[in-house]
Amino acid sequence: MVTIKDISKECGVSPSTVSKVLNGYTDISAETVKLVQGAAARLGYTPNAAARQLKTNRSHNIGVLFVDEMQSGLRHEYFSAVLNSLKDEAERSGYDITFISQNLGGRPMSYLAHCRYRKCDGVIIACVDFTDASVTELIRSEIPVVTVDYLFDQRGALISDNVRGMTDLVNYIADQGHRKIAFIHGEMTSVTQNRLAGFHRACADRGISVPEEYVRPARYHDPNSSAQATAALLELPERPTCIIYPDDYSFLGGRNQLESAGLSIPEDISVAGYDGIYISQLLRPALTTIQQDTDALGRRSAQMLIEAIEHPKTYLPHQELIPGHLLTGSSVKRLI
Repeated sequence: MVTIKDISKECGVSPSTVSKVLNGYTDISAETVKLVQGAAARLGYTPNAAARQLKTNRSHNIGVLFVDEMQSGLRHEYFSAVLNSLKDEAERSGYDITFISQNLGGRPMSYLAHCRYRKCDGVIIACVDFTDASVTELIRSEIPVVTVDYLFDQRGALISDNVRGMTDLVNYIADQGHRKIAFIHGEMTSVTQNRLAGFHRACADRGISVPEEYVRPARYHDPNSSAQATAALLELPERPTCIIYPDDYSFLGGRNQLESAGLSIPEDISVAGYDGIYISQLLRPALTTIQQDTDALGRRSAQMLIEAIEHPKTYLPHQELIPGHLLTGSSVKRLI
């Protein structure tokens, strides 16, 4: 196994200089940094995790708590994209990722106990039931926490700007001449509350009246519940001219229901989604949707948590809004 002393001998510099370079110190000349990094790569040097933990009192291990109600896991396109960006940023900073659960080798364990068992320096929490006592216990523990798409107890948070996203979506639909706009929303989470607020505000600003029966509950990432909500909308005496779905994947259920009713998109009825996942633009017609910035959400959540871990005396928990981007697609018909 290659050691710091081996690199020191190869480069003709002291072991302490090699150590500083490998640990990212900035008081070393660029020439020496290049020399040491080149030798480390050439010799196949791998840091000793146990030794690094003893020296820094950190495991360089970040926990990720991700539990969606539909149990989609990493098949959930939106969150898998966020987690992939998070992982890339964490690894660039020398951290590993561990998924946190309430089960370890078949033995029940709280989220906090699992984090302590894995010696997590911090935890990123996304898509969980924040009313769960085990989640609350973890967030209020000594372990640094950053949440994604949820504000909790003044902790650091990265929030997709759902109010602005829904406002942009409604304004685009209204610009195409639609006045009968329905919204099928997901479970009543903070994300849903923000989207509902954005929807109603934008409609009010455009002078659009929204009948109560135009706003229908469903579930995120669940085509079946969106299909049922679509069927209910189609049974109304005065059906909407455009339906907004909780997410792009759930829209697939609505699409099937519309096709079963003999309706063509967008000739007979217009539709829009939310998330901007890859498949939404492969559909024909391409789906009008809001593309959330999953790269920024994952990258910034990792950066924020690492700041909290490495600079606990100066870190101040704060919240950041990450704007999305309207993909106009071709699923909304122009009526005027």
